[in-house]
Amino acid sequence: MVTLVLGGLTATPPLAMDMYLPALPEVTRSLHAPAATVQLTLTACLAGMALGQMVVGPMSDRWGRRRPLLIGLAVYVVATALCAFAPTVELLIAFRLAQGLAGAAGIVIARAVARDLYDGVAMARFFSTLMLISGVAPIVAPLIGGQILRVTDWRGVFAVLTVVGALLTAVVWAKLPETLAPADRHGGGIGDVLGSMRRLLADRAFTGYMLAGGFAFASLFAYVAASPFVIQEIYGASPQTFSLLFGLNSIGLMIMGQVNGKILVGRVRLDKALGLGLVVVVVASVALLLMSLGVFGEAGLVPMAAALFVLMSAMGITLPNTQTLALMRTRHAAGSASALLGTSSFLIGAIASPLVGIAGEDTAVPMAVVQLVAALVALACFLGMCRPRDGWAGAKGGGI
Repeated sequence: MVTLVLGGLTATPPLAMDMYLPALPEVTRSLHAPAATVQLTLTACLAGMALGQMVVGPMSDRWGRRRPLLIGLAVYVVATALCAFAPTVELLIAFRLAQGLAGAAGIVIARAVARDLYDGVAMARFFSTLMLISGVAPIVAPLIGGQILRVTDWRGVFAVLTVVGALLTAVVWAKLPETLAPADRHGGGIGDVLGSMRRLLADRAFTGYMLAGGFAFASLFAYVAASPFVIQEIYGASPQTFSLLFGLNSIGLMIMGQVNGKILVGRVRLDKALGLGLVVVVVASVALLLMSLGVFGEAGLVPMAAALFVLMSAMGITLPNTQTLALMRTRHAAGSASALLGTSSFLIGAIASPLVGIAGEDTAVPMAVVQLVAALVALACFLGMCRPRDGWAGAKGGGI
């Protein structure tokens, strides 16, 4: 049951983001705002999730996992309800920021609970299992969002998200036990928290995995932010078609997450699997850029969708292994370590998101450029800082 609850918590970001994606073009018309400004509603939510993790993660190390989690979920429900009534794009951005700040509790504490319960190969397999559970959310969310838009407007999407958040809060209250014993909690103040984070960042390998995961996530989020406009506005697909394609990409990510957890982990060194995933992301990004520039002539929807599918599928190997390898560097302060991992990913993603719309709605080149640059930086951080050739992860993905 704990696994299902943690899966629900890790599904919070794709629910908050992906159910809303098919409505982005409608929001631009409804609130009379340009596409670049509406994309800031994604950026605000992402930035909120990044900053919120820096607060909630250390809090969970000091007071346990349950109390900060329940408070965060309650605020998330209220902020989501307010989004449904936002009269202007400025207020929608503000409410999305609050939604992200509160929703961060589920993300950071789910990772911290996993670190409380598992280690080494077991943790890598558990993260892959979480990806299977949480992978249902990005498949179902845009499909639900597209169907909601058949009977109501974008405000109805936030109404559904409010109900989902309330149900998740009730399940956490009833089913998730406290996993951090009082003897393992940190009683210090902000100075101790900052000292703990400073020690984590001083570990070059931890920082390398953190940055590799963050920039890989930026490549993924460039797709999340730009794909509604690329697929619907440039290629003329309906919101329902976009939702189906988005769901297919999520299936690819989910399947590769299971390949990672069931086949690769325990047989292949974690750093080798991570390196493979990053290389595939780079190759897919190069293909997307070449097609966007017209190197192969006028690319249709099918080849673009195929390249995006490969990129998203590779994330099923890349993301769980960066988190596992980083968390294996610390046996204490799992909340702070989880906060650093999440904050770096979401902040880098928040910076990448508005860049994909910098040249307007009629070209996919900015999306492809952001994806390629982010993937190359992720690979460079992994190779240069983690030094995988030195065998950080052990012969078969063991701890260090």
